[in-house]
Amino acid sequence: MRLAGITALLDGWYDPSWAEPWDRVGLVCGDPEQEVRRVLFAVDPVEAVVEEALDLGADLLVVHHPLLLTPVSTIAATTAKGRALHRLVRGGTALFTAHTNADVPADGTNDALAGVLGLRDTRVLVPTGDTEGDEGLDKLVVLVPVTHADQVREAVTAAGAGAIGAYDSCSFTVRGEGRFRPLPGAEPVLGQVGGLEVVEECRVEAVLRRGLRHEVVTALRAAHPYEEPAFDLVELVDTGPPRTVAAGGPAAGRADDPAPGARGHGRVGTLPGTVRLGDLAATVAGVLPPTAHGVRVAGDLDRPVRTVAVGAGSGESLLEQARRSGADVYVTSDLKHHRAGEFLEDGGPALLDVAHWAAEWPWLPVVAEKVARAVREEGDTVVTRVSTLVTDPWTSRA
Repeated sequence: MRLAGITALLDGWYDPSWAEPWDRVGLVCGDPEQEVRRVLFAVDPVEAVVEEALDLGADLLVVHHPLLLTPVSTIAATTAKGRALHRLVRGGTALFTAHTNADVPADGTNDALAGVLGLRDTRVLVPTGDTEGDEGLDKLVVLVPVTHADQVREAVTAAGAGAIGAYDSCSFTVRGEGRFRPLPGAEPVLGQVGGLEVVEECRVEAVLRRGLRHEVVTALRAAHPYEEPAFDLVELVDTGPPRTVAAGGPAAGRADDPAPGARGHGRVGTLPGTVRLGDLAATVAGVLPPTAHGVRVAGDLDRPVRTVAVGAGSGESLLEQARRSGADVYVTSDLKHHRAGEFLEDGGPALLDVAHWAAEWPWLPVVAEKVARAVREEGDTVVTRVSTLVTDPWTSRA
């Protein structure tokens, strides 16, 4: 299969548009027309991995971490990045990166980490949108004269606001009293310049997908009778599933919780049974590749845990979401001293901190198998190998 065919598969599973704005993903070097017979998968594009790819005779190296994440002004072989690129180009090995775009979807790094821990009924910890690429919801609140409320409601609905699940035209309205004084230079629809005006107004509220902000606000301004319409656009946050009691059972989530396989950062699920925190730490150490970092534990080793949140890679930014998810323990990487301490003192779940490299490595066998299977279905073959080189920068403990 040609390189273009392999990259098309990867882009289909891990859409580049799902990457964070600061990220750098996709094909780094290589001719899309070249044949690919061997592929090596690794977390880091470091020199040792490049050597492994060349020794294998790999036509393609697929990595999770970008080689050129930060801008460079040179790729001369006098730098580590330059040497890696020169070796790859000379050896005819293409380089492809799937980073934050591989974190959020089904079969991505977070799903893989949850999978090796044996979590069940997993759901997304922080949703990043539906299949159309929207990233969360906003709420529009607009004040409009009663005489024009229907006009404004219809305009923002036509622009996409007020859609909730299988319903559209959803809004909330309450009447009130608006006051304003037009100043010199104003051209008020109601009232006179210099006079205090009291108007019966409606407060109209509706939700909208964040990607529709521009369209909805434009429609609002066009339909509103005032020169300067008063409105708020509030960015809504995910509060996690509510702790409601199911009949005869423990806490259960809503029917509209993010479905398994939905796109987003982190995952939360349950173990087959309740275990000690210390025993879970030992399990984590056993299923992840061994590193000098090991598994750091913050919390009482005898604490019973069953609901587990995970964040592959650096997951400190998801601490609050892990707390709100109802998790008993959060498994992630790169936690800082002060943030972890404050989190525990504020009643947060226990913490297991693992090596960044180890937390993301379980994704490699998943994507390697997906590539091999998809190529077979196309009637072709490709040899895939997962690198087991430990590229975590911490190599020993004193």
